[in-house]
Amino acid sequence: MNTPLLHQRFPRLRETLPHIGLSSGPTPVRPLDALPAGHAPVWLKDDSAFGDGGWGGNKVRKLEWILPEAHRRGSRTILTVGGLGTNWGLAVALYARDHGLGTALALVDQPVDEHVRAQLSRLENSGAALHFTHSKTRTVLTAPILLARHTSGGHPPYYLPPGGSSPIGVLGYVEAALELAGQVHRGELPEPTHLVTAVGSGGTIAGLQLGLRMAGLTTRAVGIVVNDTLRLDPATITRLARRTARLLRQRGADLSDLEPRREDIDIVTDWLGSGYGHPTPEGERAQTLSADREHLHLEPVYTAKAMAALLAMNEQGVFGDGPVLYLNTNGPRQPSE
Repeated sequence: MNTPLLHQRFPRLRETLPHIGLSSGPTPVRPLDALPAGHAPVWLKDDSAFGDGGWGGNKVRKLEWILPEAHRRGSRTILTVGGLGTNWGLAVALYARDHGLGTALALVDQPVDEHVRAQLSRLENSGAALHFTHSKTRTVLTAPILLARHTSGGHPPYYLPPGGSSPIGVLGYVEAALELAGQVHRGELPEPTHLVTAVGSGGTIAGLQLGLRMAGLTTRAVGIVVNDTLRLDPATITRLARRTARLLRQRGADLSDLEPRREDIDIVTDWLGSGYGHPTPEGERAQTLSADREHLHLEPVYTAKAMAALLAMNEQGVFGDGPVLYLNTNGPRQPSE
């Protein structure tokens, strides 16, 4: 793994903001010419290819910064939250285990289907301590108990919000935006006018919001909300992006007067359907089209809904002449762990 672009840009961060390489390089970009035609040409940045060892997706980008930060703090366990079928929780459990850390998961109810049942089995086999807290309210109420239970040798667990959407986790997609800028400058794709991605916990789009401005791109981030259990409005996401900018300054990065602005992003809430974890007919159609025409494998909870939104918005001319870039953040591990 090459030196992170953040470290290259701000050398002081090499000492203050550690990083673990879990991938082998930039994720590929390509046009999606076989999808239904819209006003703007559509391109793909495929983060399903990010990461080594069978993993891909946005979880790995975040964990490259989260795992060394947990070690830096002296924590022996990571405590985080997710739904019963959480890919995030499984990624944390397996990568943390590989890097000498334990994991405790507070699991909130979601619709149970065959995938969720299989995922629960993987979680049970991962070695993580599972706590079935059922609801957001009960998770908050039991948090002090879980923190105390998983304190070891005087070291409290390193707590992460759902999806790893903390300022440290957000760095994964600041880095991704810098990576995208490099691909644009090398001529691998034209500079997109818009970048569309799913918003499940806010960390990915907050990182893009900050990183695109740092990179000097004019690309506008468009987030398709797929989770109704968290507050994911522009003000909340911008606060997270600003906290990340503050973290970078505290660790030694010179960002001059750069400050994320609410008007730099669009948040779209029309494609959620019945709620988090519930597939939609539009998402299922987009999932089938993507697989059949582009060999692009999406899943129903996050990425298929985002693709459905992109196709409909493009048909309506929302992106103008484009091009518009679809960021595929799907990438669950395939082996039966």
